[in-house]
Amino acid sequence: MKKYSKEEWESICRRCGKCCLIKLEDENTGEVYYTNVICRYFDEEKMCCSVYDKRCELVPTCLKLSPDNVDKLSWMPKTCAYRELFENKQPIKTTVKGRVISEKAVKEEDLEDHIVDWEDL
Repeated sequence: MKKYSKEEWESICRRCGKCCLIKLEDENTGEVYYTNVICRYFDEEKMCCSVYDKRCELVPTCLKLSPDNVDKLSWMPKTCAYRELFENKQPIKTTVKGRVISEKAVKEEDLEDHIVDWEDL
């Protein structure tokens, strides 16, 4: 993969918000399920993380994408700009805007009730 400067790499992101969706993994099968519940720090109006520089500190499960790991993350949405770049696919621009609720409004034990099967995931 091409070498990217930090600025170039960051500019690839289309700010769709899909990587910020809360995901559930079946412990027996390893299958990942997306929910319509989004990280408490995601700003749906601005379509970005409100604590971007501190996101991995504040949310230990938040993963910093890089050219070295993006191809190994099978759970990445198929319309993620980084995944499309790695797989040499035509971009499909969709977002989570208007389709999500903050994790602050959902109890952890209720997450299964929010599993979604959107075509763009």
